[in-house]
Amino acid sequence: MSELEIRAHVASSPGALGGAARRVSATELITALLSLFLLTAAIAPQLVAPGDPLAIDPLSAFAAPSVAHGFGTDESGRDIYTRVVHGTGNSLLIGAAATAIGLGLGLLLGVLAGTLGRAVDFTVNRLLEVLFAFPGLLLALVFILIFGPGVATATIAVGLSTAPGYARIIRAQVLSVRSSAFVEAATVQGLGRAGILTRHILPNTLTPLLVLGTLGIGQAIVWAATLSYLGLGATPPAAEWGAMLSAGRTYITSAWWMSFFPGLFIVLTAVTATVLGRSIERRLRHA
Repeated sequence: MSELEIRAHVASSPGALGGAARRVSATELITALLSLFLLTAAIAPQLVAPGDPLAIDPLSAFAAPSVAHGFGTDESGRDIYTRVVHGTGNSLLIGAAATAIGLGLGLLLGVLAGTLGRAVDFTVNRLLEVLFAFPGLLLALVFILIFGPGVATATIAVGLSTAPGYARIIRAQVLSVRSSAFVEAATVQGLGRAGILTRHILPNTLTPLLVLGTLGIGQAIVWAATLSYLGLGATPPAAEWGAMLSAGRTYITSAWWMSFFPGLFIVLTAVTATVLGRSIERRLRHA
């Protein structure tokens, strides 16, 4: 059955929509498998890459990808595959922590702007406009310039740089919920501002955050890797994808695998997070 026929069947059959929403596509299956691999690599890297990511073997330096070293080795003979797998946990932790910081601050600003009246809304919007005047990565660089480089600083910097975008989205969601019929009914019934916030606005605002958070992790990982590549986050010989890219750029013409495989995992993780977030969004819409 073609895609058009499937859509026509769904449109003509009211009970088919739920089944279509629950059906797992090939893309979602691949995404689920990649997510499972990345989570396993992050939580228990020894299961998929036994070995020490910092162990050196000078006699095997710059070995090209082979049966013995699937992703090759670096200038010190360290196995790239082992380092990439063991770096998954560091990269995902940085991405998740930065996303949590950005979402938390964005939720605070968005709820304040959407619930506390025009004066607060005006003030928050002017603050967001100032922050939006700086490109996200530039804002992160300014923060690192003030507080110094490092993994923790880079994580906070990425989180702060993503917060304005989240705040705008959350504010729009809060205003949409506030103008809904059930909130107006609750107001007529005498429910106070705090009750409306906790019973109606927050529950209907937090659900979309699951999608935003999933999408944001991929972006945060890319930005954190960029900062590490510039020497402002994790530094070599740390098993972190951005730091590995930074170490491999010197040998890009003679040992391309040192940069290719960490970069490949950054791209795969970002794409996986994006597809996963879109799938969650689509299923929530059809739920």
